[in-house]
Amino acid sequence: MKLPEQRLSSAVLTSYVDLDDDELERQLRTEGMAFPAIGAAGTELFDANGNRPLSADELAEMQQQAEEKFAELFEILRINRNDPNSTDTPHRLAKMWVQELLIGRYQAPPRVTVFPNRKKVDELVISKGIKIMSVCSHHWQPITGTCAIGYVPRSKVIGLSKFTRVVEWYARRGQIQEELGEQIADFLVRLLDPIALGVVISSKHYCMIARGVEAHDSSEMVTSVMRGDLATNPTLRAEFLQLLSHA
Repeated sequence: MKLPEQRLSSAVLTSYVDLDDDELERQLRTEGMAFPAIGAAGTELFDANGNRPLSADELAEMQQQAEEKFAELFEILRINRNDPNSTDTPHRLAKMWVQELLIGRYQAPPRVTVFPNRKKVDELVISKGIKIMSVCSHHWQPITGTCAIGYVPRSKVIGLSKFTRVVEWYARRGQIQEELGEQIADFLVRLLDPIALGVVISSKHYCMIARGVEAHDSSEMVTSVMRGDLATNPTLRAEFLQLLSHA
């Protein structure tokens, strides 16, 4: 683990080396960042589930650099790229991570048009079955599942297809499911100022299925975020959850 010398004394560096993983994590939470926030090329480094829009040229450069590093990783793992199944894999991996799995980190927010709530709709509006495809920021393994969003409009309504775009934008990053739901809810509250909003995500985590405890592949994690009246009104909350349970 490399720590920035300009921020930490040699005594602190020595003490970090002596800590086990749990102690190190507690120490970093207490003292703040121990890793640089600026990369070697002078680029800003930001949270795995953060967002900084990049140009097409910047993405192309990132993909090229990632491909070179994946090729290095293959050598470390002793994978011979004369194997025809592995020859172009570093390129495929770089394209997949930059252009697909993490693209939500590098794109501007989706354009979302809102409309006036002319009919004064004051009941739940729900969209469910929205695909979740994300990546665990701990182990870089897939998170797959579905998201349901419900809201009671105030003065604005939104086309239901836009929920899918918002979910996709936040999901295509390094994530933990708890924060994914919070990010989606925060965005929609700012956009719609609804009377009530709920976001429920149910997904499988392959960092738990393919490694670690190796749970059965039917195991799922369910999280919910409730805002406005859905957080404070038990009757409305129960109605929302009951409607989600219907096929």
